[in-house]
Amino acid sequence: MATHAGLSAPALGRGGVPAAPPVASAQANLFSPRGADGWQHGSQSDAEKQFSRCAAKLRALRADSRQLREELNQLFDQRFLITLSIFVFPFQDVCTLLKHASGLVPLSQEHLVIKLCQLMHHLLNQLKVIMDEQTLDVLVNYTASALKLCSTWTHSDVLLALSTIVYGNGSQCHQHLSDLLVEDGVLLQYSAPSQPNMELRRVALICMANICLRIPGQPLLDDKYKSVCFGVFLKTLQSPRPLDTDELFYCLVIQAALKGLQCCLSSGKWKFGGGEELGSVLATLKRLMFQAVPGVNVEWPSVLYPAPLPQYEGHSAPKPAEPQKPSGPPKDKKSRGKGKKTGTEQSRGDDGEEDDRVAVSASQKGGGGEFMSKTAAPSLYPSWKVNSSDSEFSDAEGNAQSKLRIYHGRVRQGALHCLQAVVKGVEKRTLYGYWSSFIPEAPIGGRPSLTLLTIICKDPSPKVRECALQVLSAMLDGSRQFLAVAEDTASPRTSYTPLSFSLATAVRELHRALSLALLAETAPQTLTQIIKCLAFLVANAPYHRLRPGLLSPLWKQIRSYVRYRDANVRVSVLTLYGALVTTQAPLPEVQLLLQQPDSGGGSSSGSYTPQDSALSWRQRCGESSPSHTPGTPSKRSSHTHSPNALRTLTGEDSAPPWLLQLCVSLVTQPREEQSDSEGGGMGAGAVLEPSPVRVEALQDKMQLMCITVLLGLTYSEKHLVKTAAVRALGVYILFPCLRKDVMFVADTANTVLTALSDRSPIVRAKAAWSLGNLTDTLIVIIVGVDIQEELSDMLLLKMLQAATRGTTDNDRVKANAVRALGNLLHFLRQSQLTKSTFQPPLQDAVHALVQTVQSEGTMKVRWNACYALGNAFKNPALPLDSAVWSCDAFSALCHVVTSCKNFKVRIKSAAALAVPTRRGCYGDTERFGCVWHSLATALENSEDTNDFLEYRYSASLRHTLSHALLHLLSISQSEDMPALGASLESEEGKAIKEHLLRYLRAEEGGGEGAEGEKDTGGNSFNTEQRIGRLQLTLTRLRELKAEGEGGGGGEEESGKEVVLRFLEDLLKTCEEQ
Repeated sequence: MATHAGLSAPALGRGGVPAAPPVASAQANLFSPRGADGWQHGSQSDAEKQFSRCAAKLRALRADSRQLREELNQLFDQRFLITLSIFVFPFQDVCTLLKHASGLVPLSQEHLVIKLCQLMHHLLNQLKVIMDEQTLDVLVNYTASALKLCSTWTHSDVLLALSTIVYGNGSQCHQHLSDLLVEDGVLLQYSAPSQPNMELRRVALICMANICLRIPGQPLLDDKYKSVCFGVFLKTLQSPRPLDTDELFYCLVIQAALKGLQCCLSSGKWKFGGGEELGSVLATLKRLMFQAVPGVNVEWPSVLYPAPLPQYEGHSAPKPAEPQKPSGPPKDKKSRGKGKKTGTEQSRGDDGEEDDRVAVSASQKGGGGEFMSKTAAPSLYPSWKVNSSDSEFSDAEGNAQSKLRIYHGRVRQGALHCLQAVVKGVEKRTLYGYWSSFIPEAPIGGRPSLTLLTIICKDPSPKVRECALQVLSAMLDGSRQFLAVAEDTASPRTSYTPLSFSLATAVRELHRALSLALLAETAPQTLTQIIKCLAFLVANAPYHRLRPGLLSPLWKQIRSYVRYRDANVRVSVLTLYGALVTTQAPLPEVQLLLQQPDSGGGSSSGSYTPQDSALSWRQRCGESSPSHTPGTPSKRSSHTHSPNALRTLTGEDSAPPWLLQLCVSLVTQPREEQSDSEGGGMGAGAVLEPSPVRVEALQDKMQLMCITVLLGLTYSEKHLVKTAAVRALGVYILFPCLRKDVMFVADTANTVLTALSDRSPIVRAKAAWSLGNLTDTLIVIIVGVDIQEELSDMLLLKMLQAATRGTTDNDRVKANAVRALGNLLHFLRQSQLTKSTFQPPLQDAVHALVQTVQSEGTMKVRWNACYALGNAFKNPALPLDSAVWSCDAFSALCHVVTSCKNFKVRIKSAAALAVPTRRGCYGDTERFGCVWHSLATALENSEDTNDFLEYRYSASLRHTLSHALLHLLSISQSEDMPALGASLESEEGKAIKEHLLRYLRAEEGGGEGAEGEKDTGGNSFNTEQRIGRLQLTLTRLRELKAEGEGGGGGEEESGKEVVLRFLEDLLKTCEEQ
């Protein structure tokens, strides 16, 4: 169990003003003592001895001692006990001390109760103690009892101690939460908006937030308690500030409520209630995102609706705005002048919460100044200059306005953190309806709407801007399917604005605003986030459907940041370039940019050669290194380690793209510092991921150079570099120009197998992904290239064993390991499967797939495992009819197709059951009948689900199941007729007939996620093809009946009659309608 103060703020001073701003560190790492003995090595000092003496005195005290009160007062008053943050003590000793002290202090001695609660708070908070269950129960019980029996004036300190105790341990305190969080419980009383004591209200909210906080590894809090807390937090944020409450102190209350709301949204999957709850939360957060932002004074809605309603997006209500138009421009001028004056006067008291961004003149931007002067509204650009130091308060005598401005910034920051949690927790499709509230979808003109872009371009705090960029990145991540509708190549209709044009306008506005933010930003962390956000935008926007011209300015603008002093900025730039060169390849605009010469302008426009950029923060071997003289060339200045080697490999007259030169120089030249090594490796992995078209365009020597560099980087000691290189190989192996090279396939396989045994889970995950891609390649080239003969049996055996071991790793490795197993089982030949060396690994591989299918792991892993079994069944050399493991494989798929709650997993298992093309693959009649009954049962229950999100796949499930049942009928034999006839003659047969009719008529179509027909080869069948296949099945069974005449077997004959009547009636019904 973990205990931190986390969300709690320091205790108030006597004057009622916080002694220091609250520290919200819910993401703080759990404390673990150094050294096996639980003590920090080399820290033996008088402090530890004094702690031991104090602890000994406490343990020696007895509750019946006459001088107990005086001795406790003396011990608690020692400042030593509450200033232990720099020392390390065993957790068990601290827990023992606090438990013993709580048994000595009676609740009637309220002054001692306060001192003990302060001691609990400071010890648990500063030492970050991990408590055992007994200590947790004792301390929670003590503080809860104090809240019931002690006077109200003590409750502030008691609640502060309780909040520290329950930090991340809320799920372990059920017996106490039933008292604390009931309708008349103390926490709900003190956290209510009607509570006049703001200190009690703030601490109660902190306590509830810490209860809702979930630390990884801890069980989830009961939903009923989480819902109660969620309602309190939301009600607090929606309530107005009492008139008699200090604004600065009320900011602390709002911060506590925001942190609690974030804990609720982040601890497991949060389900919003019906009606307008989601819209209400979004409206509240949007209002707080703009709290106290200069120039923003609007009437905010109480609910945001999915439909883009204009009345909720303007700066003010439509009608009241008319009379104020004449006075608008003078107020704007006055506001800008006042802001500039205030920023200058307050420049020493803002300490990192506001930055030194100023409006950049047109002369400083070259051609960009004119663009800004026409499009950027004054309210979207800051015009004040403040200090950007990192201290909390650079001026100890800073006035209240400076502190208030910082506290308002933290409220905005907390609101954005909550919004990010909503974005990550709500389904993408649901969130798309609210995009217009946070991303403008209207052409630029007039006063801009209040969106995330307003904060990114205007907010004076770099931390708030960074949070807004993180939210925008989360919204853009995975939005490719939604943005794919965007298009502005044709003129929009005048009667209405289609969604495609609105989304295209939103993409252009995102480019415009982020470009302006990039020009004005000076904080390295925020600058990094801007470039990352641009990378998400580029990776998801459909530029092939938009008018050209968006990528070229961005390409040129970010080029100057390749030489930026901060390594994180350089890495993000390379990531953005990686997204640009892989955008809807081959995109003509990007092809032209890649072909541009290195030296395309002067330094004023940000252009320079890659060699110059390398010189600015990399030492070029043999030229500028101080350890080498011109007369003594370095060994590293060979062709394999010099940027000039690229020109040598490709010829003097055909220089490679400058971006490729830059990437190679980053990973081959010596580094100046550690951060450069990390950044270069990460960036190289992102950029060295070109499209197949561009790789094929390179000469053979250039391709060989790229492969050689990547293979070498997989042996780097830096796991980030190794991860990027392994992933790049996984991309390269899919390219048609490279996958036919058997030597490259073998080299990649050996490299990936080595990476699969790496200690880093990130490296193993990427290696498993690359192994899956490699085995996908084997299946693709199995026809036309005799690679089965050229790859050694030993290499294939190692790949099979490595993939099997990967199924016991974490889910990211497991998901791709089972994919690789399915491909390998599909790829192996008869001569390999019959070898004795392959028999045990083959059985282990199938057993691993069966275990994964039946596991309770993530649905993606189980889906991949079902797909892998179906993939393996496609191998005609696999002995499905005689292998011992065959029964287990079919049983696992039959179990999943009827019981798995995830319909996509059911679909894939049903498709796998329909893969074998021979009746013998299904085994005896009992196993065949089990498969039939499982598919029929799954078809009957295809609409039974409590999850609406799964219901959308029900049509696809029925489609796949119907195809599988008809497939079984098409390969059935005489011995199967009794079981089939009994099924079709019962009530089960009536349900089957109804669904098969829909399938044959194609009434439901393939649906989302449909499988089966494509797995058996070819495209999906139309109605005529399905009926034709049914006629062939009927003809075959009739012939089978004729062959069986006179052979005896009355049950088989009667069963055949039932099956034939069923199919004839089915066919007749289809032809009639």
